[in-house]
Amino acid sequence: MKAICALLLLTLVVTGCATDVERLDPTEITDLSGKWNDTDSREVSEEMIKDLSTRPFIGIYAAKLGHKPTVIVGNIRNLSSEHIQTSTFIKDLERELTNSGRVIFVANPYERNQLRTERKEQQDWARPETRKQMRAETGADFMLIGSIKTIFDTENRTTVKFYQVDLELIELQTNEKQWIGSKKIKKQVKKPFFRW
Repeated sequence: MKAICALLLLTLVVTGCATDVERLDPTEITDLSGKWNDTDSREVSEEMIKDLSTRPFIGIYAAKLGHKPTVIVGNIRNLSSEHIQTSTFIKDLERELTNSGRVIFVANPYERNQLRTERKEQQDWARPETRKQMRAETGADFMLIGSIKTIFDTENRTTVKFYQVDLELIELQTNEKQWIGSKKIKKQVKKPFFRW
């Protein structure tokens, strides 16, 4: 009898300590802590893509320049009190606008350094007919910059979290702001009386 009880206790301990993994739909809203998460990132990218795509400036500048507007992503500053990975919603924005065929994105400074190193290497090591030419990059017409800011208001166990994401598309030649997008997210988080 003692052996059966010990075996049952051991089984409970082992299964209670096992990691449980469940696959979720990436579009499903999952908000465990109330902090910035993938749902917030997706909402920002969808709002910014929709707003930017419906503005007339893309068509106006395509006609004026004689080609699709070319954009480089600049600094998206996280001025919030949380760790926020801005590249997730920016990459969504780049992908949608590039794949729409209306805008061209050029490599950002980090990506550009890798590409320049590769082109330099090709000058010495690649067959002449496959080498890529130095100093033939496409210059950007616009730079996308922005910021994320937060305001938190707490009383007892309740916190209201306000996030504001602002993006601006600035013409490089003139420093004129051609588009300003903003997305606001507000969450109320109530903490339980007791935690295990």
